[in-house]
Amino acid sequence: MIDHQLPEGVEQHFHAHFDDEPVDMNDTATNIDDATVAELEELAGRYPNKQSAMIPMLHLVQSVDGHVTGEGVRHIARILEVTEAQVLGVVTFYTMFYRRKVGKHLVGVCTTSLCATMGGDLIYDAVKKHAAGKEDLFTVERVECNAACDFAPVMMLNWEFMDNMTPRKAVDILDRLEAGREVRSTRGPEITSWRDNERVLAGFYDGKADEGPAAGQASLAGLDVLRESTATEHEGRR
Repeated sequence: MIDHQLPEGVEQHFHAHFDDEPVDMNDTATNIDDATVAELEELAGRYPNKQSAMIPMLHLVQSVDGHVTGEGVRHIARILEVTEAQVLGVVTFYTMFYRRKVGKHLVGVCTTSLCATMGGDLIYDAVKKHAAGKEDLFTVERVECNAACDFAPVMMLNWEFMDNMTPRKAVDILDRLEAGREVRSTRGPEITSWRDNERVLAGFYDGKADEGPAAGQASLAGLDVLRESTATEHEGRR
């Protein structure tokens, strides 16, 4: 029989890190103006079924207001001809939608599986401590696997990859951002802001898709092996 008792002095606990606060529908503060409403309507018009535009529209609201606001929900519900409850159902389902204002930069540290094994929790603790008191600049969170295990441990910066991180590297990146110095994603463009990237996720191109390498060497190693084995197989058939 297996003994599942934890050693003395060790506590079993689970830290939930999802935003469980509701959207404040009573708060009418917003930066949404006529131009934003026009872009929301443009997004709705891109789809045969305009309700398919709800997720891009929520990203656009976040790019303007810094989180999902009550006014944003009302505009989306009106344009898509759905209830506010339907919009809120989508907001609370997806973790990329925030009910509290996000800082200029969203810092997500992967702490699952391989990244955790390779120091993800140490990186998270270092970043969280270093960003304390700078909430307008940084919002720090744990994130689930970002399918970049070949570059573990990984930190996401406004949803751009920062590969092979260490606590020191991560803190240095935050210092450079705070000082206004250039920071580039390991496999992507120069870092600007979370709101800028939210606008891209909404479907408005920023012209930076070709900045940085499309894939790193670790990802391409398997492709090289496949090409070599295929070439060997073809040679053997001759």
